[in-house]
Amino acid sequence: MTTHKVVKHDQWLATRKRHLAKEKEFTRLRDQLSRERRDLPWELVEKQYTFEGEHGTQALSDLFEGRSQLVIYHAMFHPDTAGPHTPWTPDAPCYVCSFWMDNFNGVTVHLNHRDIIMAAVSRAPYPKLAAYKKRMGWGFPWLSSFGSDFNFDYRVSFTDAKAEKVDYNYRLRSWGLTEAPGISVFLKDGGEIYHTYSTYERGLDMLNVATTTWISSRRAAMRARKAPARGFAVGTSIWTDGRRPALYGDRAGQAREAGRILSGVPSADEGPRRQT
Repeated sequence: MTTHKVVKHDQWLATRKRHLAKEKEFTRLRDQLSRERRDLPWELVEKQYTFEGEHGTQALSDLFEGRSQLVIYHAMFHPDTAGPHTPWTPDAPCYVCSFWMDNFNGVTVHLNHRDIIMAAVSRAPYPKLAAYKKRMGWGFPWLSSFGSDFNFDYRVSFTDAKAEKVDYNYRLRSWGLTEAPGISVFLKDGGEIYHTYSTYERGLDMLNVATTTWISSRRAAMRARKAPARGFAVGTSIWTDGRRPALYGDRAGQAREAGRILSGVPSADEGPRRQT
């Protein structure tokens, strides 16, 4: 028996129309914010970065593949620091990052037709990326920045997971992991490459249609209040395999902020459904 408020149609319609007015105002504000985002200043990329991918060693300019705009998803995957406290393993990326990549995989062809290339970058060696990409059936480029400063310069990798504070999402804060998620956008013009935008944490929501749909449902709120099921992270505990919490003891305190944003979303890794 539901405990949620149930009303007659006329009252339901009146309440829905009041909420619609708020939704329309939100849409107008979002459009304004998008215009302001496009007008933000750029910064010239002066450092030379190299990546390893399907076509061997590549420079940042190569990742554009003849297009003028490049969007990079920073996927959390660094086998050397994998452990019971990380949402990635020695052989698989962060399961939440997998969910995000699963979402944009299907739209990359449409972005390509609009002069945009979408790629992912992680610190894991390329053979690890290639194996997981094949398992999941993904078609977008996924490159390794192993040995490069790229992840550090764009504030998604940190040298010390035990550091009290790291520079993430434009402020010093606790994190407790060596990797963090983000999106960085670049533009190539006149032979130069410019960094135009980077966003982190809730800024990544706009990349995931499934999450937008999921959080709009009443069941999402109900599920988030329950104990974590397979493939879910709730509260400050990250569950990587459905059998054990990834954070416990003192490590839970160190990674509280990481657990907070990696919460309440399903995993893309559904085991044998994508095995080849």
